Amino acid sequence: MTSHPQVRRKLALVAALLAAIGVLFSASHGAAGPTTVLTAPDPEGEHKTLREQLDAAARGYIEAKAAYDASKALEARLKQTMQANQLHLDLLVAQVSEVAAMSYRTGRLSAATALLESRSPDDFLSRAMGIEALTLYNDGQLNELKRLRRENAQQQDRLYAELALQTEQLAAMAKRKNDAEKALAAAGGGRVAGGFVSGSSPAARPAPRNADGSWPVERCTVDDPSTTGCLTPRTYHAYQQTRNTGGFKRYVSCYRSSGSGEHPKGRACDWAAQSSGFGGVATGADKTYGDRLASWYVANADRLGVMYVIWFRQIWLPGSGWRTYSGGGSPSGDHTNHVHLSVY
Repeated sequence: MTSHPQVRRKLALVAALLAAIGVLFSASHGAAGPTTVLTAPDPEGEHKTLREQLDAAARGYIEAKAAYDASKALEARLKQTMQANQLHLDLLVAQVSEVAAMSYRTGRLSAATALLESRSPDDFLSRAMGIEALTLYNDGQLNELKRLRRENAQQQDRLYAELALQTEQLAAMAKRKNDAEKALAAAGGGRVAGGFVSGSSPAARPAPRNADGSWPVERCTVDDPSTTGCLTPRTYHAYQQTRNTGGFKRYVSCYRSSGSGEHPKGRACDWAAQSSGFGGVATGADKTYGDRLASWYVANADRLGVMYVIWFRQIWLPGSGWRTYSGGGSPSGDHTNHVHLSVY
């Protein structure tokens, strides 16, 4: 039976398939033996480790900056209160000193002295009431003087504490900035002289913050208008502001379930430079569109909670500014066909 032509052809096909499988199997196994599982590259060309490092550095910097800004605002209020208290203190010291000087010159009247010098019962009553009023007034001023001095001392202690907190937050910001720059330097990123900056960008409406100025923790709970996925409320706010206030209405894609970084978390959007969608390297008016959008995000970073922006082989992070960036050479990887936005 094995000599039958059809059977021989089938056996040859099976042998070829087994040989092909053997080649693939041997190629996927190293000399040490364990299987190497290869994963598809990130759609935008970034390494997962770099994304995680940038995420941690940018988030840490933004959190430290929010704490620093809140402390500076409290410092300003404390100084204002202390200045007002000091003005009141100066006035009280002058008034109490004047009463003390008068008492020293004339001697403090007693009820007996007032009675002896009074010309009538009504005159005595009037004098006695005046003395009591003066005593109460003077005692009240002295008590107020003590209260204000005590309050100012407490405010001064709080001020010292805030100044110490600011020093800590500045150190944290410097560390996070250094972390981001080290991660980028390891991936070949260097400093950029100009970057994408514009002083004429319209101001976005600020995203909601907590009472202390920090950003609220958010989850992917809002429907993404650009996909069938979801966005965080802050990312959705940035999306709306980009289209409405910024006037950038070309193709955009935000949520995606695959890849590393913020897209699967609903905290990132990719804005195409071309009207029709992602294509090749942007040129001419498309390049200008991307330049303006990247500049707009930088100008409104603090209002929108921007973690970083990537455009045309450059990346912007708070504290570090624009730096060179490489994503593997493709238009999507190098971000030469779209502006990437990551939101805190």
